[in-house]
Amino acid sequence: MIPKETIQQIIEAARIEEVVGDFVHLKKRGANLLGLCPFHNEKTPSFTVSPAKGIYKCFGCGAAGSSVKFIMEHEHKSYPEALRYVANKYQIEVQEEEQTPEQIAHYNEREALLQISDFAGKYFANQLWETEKGKSIGLSYLTERGISTQMIKKFQLGYSPDEWTAFTDYAIKNAHDIKLLEKTGLTILKENGKKFDRFKGRIMFPIHSLTGQIIGFGGRTLSNDKKQAKYLNSPESQLYHKSKILYGISHARQEMVRQDNCFLVEGYTDVISLFDAGVQNVVASSGTALTTDQIKLIKRFTPNITILYDGDFAGIKAGLRGIDMILSEGMNVKVVLFPDGEDPDSYARSHRSSEVQEYITQQAQDFIRFKTGLLSEEAEKDPIKRAGLIKEIVQTIAVIPDPITRQVYVKECATLLDMPEQTLLNELNKKLRNKFTESYKTQIAAPQPIAPPQTNYTTEEDQLRDKLSYQEENIARLLLEFGSKNFNYINNDGQANEFNVAAVIIDQIEMDHLSIENPIYKTIYDEFADAVEKEEFKSLAYFINHPKEEVSKFCVEVMSQVYELSPNWLERKQIRVKSEEDKLQMSVMNSILSYKLSVLEKGIKQLRVELKTADDNNMMEILSRIGKKENQKKLLSKELGRTILR
Repeated sequence: MIPKETIQQIIEAARIEEVVGDFVHLKKRGANLLGLCPFHNEKTPSFTVSPAKGIYKCFGCGAAGSSVKFIMEHEHKSYPEALRYVANKYQIEVQEEEQTPEQIAHYNEREALLQISDFAGKYFANQLWETEKGKSIGLSYLTERGISTQMIKKFQLGYSPDEWTAFTDYAIKNAHDIKLLEKTGLTILKENGKKFDRFKGRIMFPIHSLTGQIIGFGGRTLSNDKKQAKYLNSPESQLYHKSKILYGISHARQEMVRQDNCFLVEGYTDVISLFDAGVQNVVASSGTALTTDQIKLIKRFTPNITILYDGDFAGIKAGLRGIDMILSEGMNVKVVLFPDGEDPDSYARSHRSSEVQEYITQQAQDFIRFKTGLLSEEAEKDPIKRAGLIKEIVQTIAVIPDPITRQVYVKECATLLDMPEQTLLNELNKKLRNKFTESYKTQIAAPQPIAPPQTNYTTEEDQLRDKLSYQEENIARLLLEFGSKNFNYINNDGQANEFNVAAVIIDQIEMDHLSIENPIYKTIYDEFADAVEKEEFKSLAYFINHPKEEVSKFCVEVMSQVYELSPNWLERKQIRVKSEEDKLQMSVMNSILSYKLSVLEKGIKQLRVELKTADDNNMMEILSRIGKKENQKKLLSKELGRTILR
């Protein structure tokens, strides 16, 4: 268990923009930061981070929380694990209290799988550097390939001995469970009980998550047996989903943001060699066809992708589908084609770093020019093939979501193909109409979700209950946002006195012996009441990271705002728009009076219900109580400036 004092230290040290910024490319927008939500697929940013409040909120899918909550949700960690992650980021030492047997028994399986993967990574690295076979077979192969010692260590490359159970036996000897070894994919377990290492006799390339944890492996065979797959990846597991991860992303993400571009290659050694040549914003699709999830992962850091192709024509043709997928996500694509017989790995190893960087920069061309040039060679002077080429290029332009970008590419394409622009526009519009028709048919065929009905109160009592709940929520919001602040109150004599917001709210509610009903709002109210008594106010960060999840969730929701006032009103227009804090006295007093009015209305309703079944002895007493409450209601309404119509 992590002590409360350490938890508070972690929460106070964490800066939401830094924690989230490790995973999402954020851009300044007013007082907040904006980016693409990592929790759902979106093309227009709706994910907002508020450094001042220490929260994030997606107004698209509703995901919201604090720095610790973000790590829990994004990295699938438990609360203690997320705390340790943030503590490690800010170099806070965590001295944990001894865990109970029950806590040990419920040890998270994912954490156990991560530990095994880390253990395996260290084992393979040790085999490469410390054993005779590792050095003579594995290390010599890597050095012959021109991979430097620095890169071998940086990417944690290793060697799996060419023995059936070397790793599995060592892992079991070190108390790792055979079932968990099987779940990571490191060990293959047969029905007859036989076991063997999946990656035996291979160079090992650990695959890291965004945060740098080993989640899987790629293994390159050193055997000449053509029946063996040259590269073998970890199978799908709780940790590793090959369609959602990119090799090298943990090393490249910061440089991707800085350079505002991502270089995309195919293989592990392509990444390593380019990284060694100073091109550090490079990732690989790890031998799998590019997926939408991988594109979205890149888009979180930059909207620009440069694809690096080798001279293999068949491979390039197969990769054209990936360009269409990237464009459909609203991203910008450039292409670099290496000379015949060269790939990013070989070119980087045979040229100086400056030459590699210069070549990539100078050879990068727009996808339209690249695709047109590539397919024009194939079509040559064949009119039928040329017509097919034009249709294929227009089809690519049609997937671009932005109409202005489409128009620009049509104009460029018309010039390159020596075609009338209107002809291409007609073909493009035809493609777009077909696309719309197919989409419309799909929507019609799919079962339509039933829209939730508008709130219809079945009884007046339901309406009053909802109204009171709203007033209680507003009281809780005021406490959270302004509870520790003071405001000046000017009395009838014109004297100004300073009052604390929380003290006024609590004093007014306690004066009439009222009680907050909603358990979430009551928790917040009670903690502020205790703070007023002790004169020790807790920070907003405490409530955002509250031990009760429902309280934490409410705090984030109530502190999140879809819109914010533009500073241009004051800076450019010289118009000052008053905020709620500017008129805090009015806001606090009106909220208290509105809350008391809702309590009175609910009380009157309850008395009227009792009146229907009252006997003669109680009837007069109930009528008297109703009369008193009605008078109080009139006085409160008058203070609020409301007119009672009945």
